[in-house]
Amino acid sequence: MKLISTNICKTSDIGVNDNLFGGTMLSWLDEAGGIMASCVCSSNNVITLKMEEVLFKKPVKVKDHVRIYGKVRHIGNTSLKLSLEARTVNLIGNSEDIVCSTCVVYVNVDDQGKPKIIIK
Repeated sequence: MKLISTNICKTSDIGVNDNLFGGTMLSWLDEAGGIMASCVCSSNNVITLKMEEVLFKKPVKVKDHVRIYGKVRHIGNTSLKLSLEARTVNLIGNSEDIVCSTCVVYVNVDDQGKPKIIIK
């Protein structure tokens, strides 16, 4: 998998149980995946079509560094499917623990929002 982005969990990202708010993690995953999809499609116009099940395996706490990795699973005519994985990082030993993973489908669109062929 390829490293796409890194985030740091801040106090403003924390929910009522002192863990990273799940919606924030979903936003981080979608943004990172969108960046990767844009690079793969060589386009600034990609939209999220579908996010598959996300299982939160480990809580993220304040000051945790979160790395998001991605891998292209499939490229179709106008869409692509990415596997995304978020991991917390132990900066001392540089070890990583998987926090959550999902697959997301993005669609390449033109300026009017209509699906556009991905040039491979």
